[in-house]
Amino acid sequence: MLSASVPNDTAFHPSTFILLGIPGMQDQHVWIAIPFCSMYVLALVGNGTILYIIMTDRALHEPMYLFLCLLSITDLILCTTTLPKMLTIFWLRSHIISYHGCLTQMFFVHTFFSTESSVLLAMAFDRYVAVCRPLHYTSILNAMVIAKIGLACVVRGLIFVFPFVILIERLPFCGHHIIPHTYCEHMGIAKLACASIKPNTIYGLTVALSVTGMDLVLIAISYGLILQAVLRLPSKDAQFRAFSTCGAHICVILVFYIPAFFSFFVHRFGHQVPPRVHIILANLYLLVPPVLNPLVYGINTKQIRLRIVSFFMRRR
Repeated sequence: MLSASVPNDTAFHPSTFILLGIPGMQDQHVWIAIPFCSMYVLALVGNGTILYIIMTDRALHEPMYLFLCLLSITDLILCTTTLPKMLTIFWLRSHIISYHGCLTQMFFVHTFFSTESSVLLAMAFDRYVAVCRPLHYTSILNAMVIAKIGLACVVRGLIFVFPFVILIERLPFCGHHIIPHTYCEHMGIAKLACASIKPNTIYGLTVALSVTGMDLVLIAISYGLILQAVLRLPSKDAQFRAFSTCGAHICVILVFYIPAFFSFFVHRFGHQVPPRVHIILANLYLLVPPVLNPLVYGINTKQIRLRIVSFFMRRR
């Protein structure tokens, strides 16, 4: 039994936690790990290729591609924070994680989720300026502005997520130490405490709605203005291409945000949702966007696609 491997630790903080995996599907863990591992490899290859192409080609050192670089770095960190440990749970039955290791994983998951949300907003703003203010594009998004935006994306995540660590540290854990999840995240840990977690719930909801929710609203406004400008284009072919591109971007954005908000709200209100459904969707928003982003934002872009083809042609 998993509980037998956990020390009888009655201290204020336990020395370890146990990550159960996907509740009710432990017998299928070996097979579930195969598509998860495949997606992880695709994310590594796709984002690694995008980074290599952009960093080695000075002609691509433009705002759109620099934001894409930042998105790829964030994607790589986000999926690498969870997938390796998840695969050891599924294939090696290595369920134990140290208390501080769990808090570290929680910190990185939430920080880089917030960072990715900020980067998606920055990319939506970049597209808005390119479409709606083309004559001022280079003056608005110069190198200094891009550097400040990138730094702000990371710093904002750090500022809003660090209180999660403080809120967990103040809690006593005197019951079982089994987390019914594949990775450590804020409310999953907080629910194990034997004290009131109301501050955790309130702060978590505040961050989800006022920070991430606001990002989503601003992204929607940006794409709304872009589509409004596209409708004024005289060429139907240009309108179709713009709608196709924006549609792909919106689909990827929804794949990122919908499972994330579903997971946030299930922890607080969704007591009737089967745990396996919750856990699977909670993994999707950390894994599917890193797989899709290089395809939708990168390879779907003509300049990057041509350079990838040229790169492989030279290797033949």
